[in-house]
Amino acid sequence: MAQRAYAPTTAPTRTARSAEYDVIAKVTFRLKSALERKSFPQIAEALHENRVLWTALASDVAGEANQLPAELRARIFYLAEFTLHHTSKVLAKQASAAPLLEINSAILRGLRQTGAPS
Repeated sequence: MAQRAYAPTTAPTRTARSAEYDVIAKVTFRLKSALERKSFPQIAEALHENRVLWTALASDVAGEANQLPAELRARIFYLAEFTLHHTSKVLAKQASAAPLLEINSAILRGLRQTGAPS
């Protein structure tokens, strides 16, 4: 224990991209778990979290300070619009949540390919 007390404590450096990955992964996991449990209150809560996530992403890419290429920003904004609209259909039990999971998973794959944790 004494050796560990004096050992250097280095935490891995987190990038903005890895933080984004972690948040999206957590929301996606919660949504997937709620869907597997088939508990509508839990599904509704997970859908709300996903909606909050996509609202934040849309707000971020709409800002002038965002440094992503304009085409990528537009695509992310479109996905946010789709996600918000489709979530309303899922909550009304008029659509499946599967497309929402697919979108989040595709975003996670993209972040992983560009340097986020695997």
